[in-house]
Amino acid sequence: MTYVAFLRGVNVGGKGIVSMAAVAEALVALGLTKVRTYINSGNVIFSTRPSDPEQLTTRIEEALHRHTGMAIKLLVIDQEALGKMVEAIPAHWVDDKTMRTYVLLLWKELDDRRILDRLPARPGVDELMYTPGAVVWRVDRESVGRSYMNKIVGTPLYKKITIRSANTIRKLNELSATTARLPAED
Repeated sequence: MTYVAFLRGVNVGGKGIVSMAAVAEALVALGLTKVRTYINSGNVIFSTRPSDPEQLTTRIEEALHRHTGMAIKLLVIDQEALGKMVEAIPAHWVDDKTMRTYVLLLWKELDDRRILDRLPARPGVDELMYTPGAVVWRVDRESVGRSYMNKIVGTPLYKKITIRSANTIRKLNELSATTARLPAED
C-alpha cells in the first residue's frame, strides 16, 4: 500500500533543517519501499504492507529521531484517503498569482467538521471547507494581509496541523498514485 508522510515544521524559514536524503535513508532502513521525497518541505511517498497510519507514524518518528537526532512530528495518510481529499478541493481553488489555497492537514484529534468553528477565518476574506483529514483554505492574494488565519500560528491548535499548498497536495496525490501502480520491489 502507498502512503505519504507529511513532516511538520522542517526546512521552513531556516528552522528544522533536515536533509531529505537523510529522511529517505531512515525510511528505507525501516524496510519501507519505493521511498521518494518531494520538494524540501518534508513530503515522503513510500510503500509498505497495509498498516495503521498511527502505528506507521510512531515508527517513522522514532526512526527519524534516531537517524537525524531531531524530534520530527509527522502525519501519515494513505494514497486512497489523499485522493479523496484532493477530489474534494474545488478545481478552481489553486495557488497562483491571484489566490492562495492551502490544505491544513489535521492530526486525528482535530479531524472533525467542528474544526471550522475553531479557526479564525475572516468573513468575506477567507473561505474554508472541511474534508476528512483536512481543512482547505482559500484567500485572494490581495487579501492575504487581511486574513485572520495567521492568528493560529503558535497556538496549541497549530501544533496539530501541517500545511501544504493545494498545488503540492495535488502533485503528491499524482505521484503517490503513480507509485502505487509500480511493481513491488524485490
